[in-house]
Amino acid sequence: MAPTPPEHGTPPEHDTPLVLTPPAPVPPIRAAQASGLVPLDESVRTETARRAAEYIGSLEGLDPRSPEFAGRVGEITALGAGEMRSAAQQTNRMLDRTVRSLGGGAPGGDPRTRVGASLVELRRTVEDLDPRDTPAKGFKGLLAKLPGGNRLRDHVAAYASSRATLHRIVDALRGGQDELRRDNAALETERTRLWETMTGLQEYAVLTEALDAAVEERIDRTPDPARADALRADLLFPVRQKHQDLLTQLAVCAQGYLAMDVVRRNNDELIKGVERAATTTLSALRIAVMLASALENQRKVTEQVNALRSTTEDLVRGNAEMLATQAGEIQRIAADPAVGAETLRTAFQQIHRTLDAIDAYKARATETMAATVGSLTAELQEASAHLERSRRANAPEGGASS
Repeated sequence: MAPTPPEHGTPPEHDTPLVLTPPAPVPPIRAAQASGLVPLDESVRTETARRAAEYIGSLEGLDPRSPEFAGRVGEITALGAGEMRSAAQQTNRMLDRTVRSLGGGAPGGDPRTRVGASLVELRRTVEDLDPRDTPAKGFKGLLAKLPGGNRLRDHVAAYASSRATLHRIVDALRGGQDELRRDNAALETERTRLWETMTGLQEYAVLTEALDAAVEERIDRTPDPARADALRADLLFPVRQKHQDLLTQLAVCAQGYLAMDVVRRNNDELIKGVERAATTTLSALRIAVMLASALENQRKVTEQVNALRSTTEDLVRGNAEMLATQAGEIQRIAADPAVGAETLRTAFQQIHRTLDAIDAYKARATETMAATVGSLTAELQEASAHLERSRRANAPEGGASS
């Protein structure tokens, strides 16, 4: 909240002292979460500290209000600008690739969607070909009850006619596997580039941290309070602002890096699931058909029912377990947030601090202007007395000459 300025007409010496209360600081972030996300060699940190001390030393003889000082401070504002733009471009590339895969890519959406659709189709086909001893319906059921009727023969014929469909589904699953592998290769490339960008951001974050410490030390050694305040406002503020921006960008990049790793791991699990579906499930289906045929030839009815029931339970249980595993992974991906609430809260707090600083500046400016007005008024009153005496002294001379 901005401080309330004094009312008009109140003498400056009777004003209530202005007390500014800074906002509560952001909860401290552990080094492993922010500035220590990317490890740096000790030699890099030593060189960074030396550069920071050299930079602060170059400002010793400059007036904080001079253009040269402002130009040197502008160098701080430009720190890490290229790395931050590079991080934004990498994010745009990831988004463009996602949009292309969903909208303008192959029919059916992204590879994960197409793989899921193929798995659903495979499950339905396997269920249709499941050799369980279910009662036959319609005309086929009537034929099965007649002498010479054979439901198993009809089932084998249905399996033979569905082989083309099964081959098409397996080909689609294999194609989805290849797309997922290509997706993982692209993700690995993006992660490598993002790590290089994060390394550059980490170096600049260490540099701004060293500049912060050097400026603090310089302020503590400054005997002039006015110059110390100027250094805080004109030098320490942009240093800490840049440090904050770099850490924020670094945290966002780290989140993207970890998110890509999660997607890559999920793709690996999907590839494994497709492999199981294309091998184990179809093998189980073929074995079920072959086993049912053998049991029909040996026991006709009773043993066939028991064997197919056991095989069916294994198939259903295996399908349910695979579906549960894949559904859990996909739901976990869907539950991850795009932008963290802490990031949004930090951004709004920065805006609020900026607005509070503007209000505080205006409040201080009103006091300065009031003091200036009072000083000018006193000077004018004193000058008015001198003018009046001068006018009266010159009045007789003017009257005599007339």
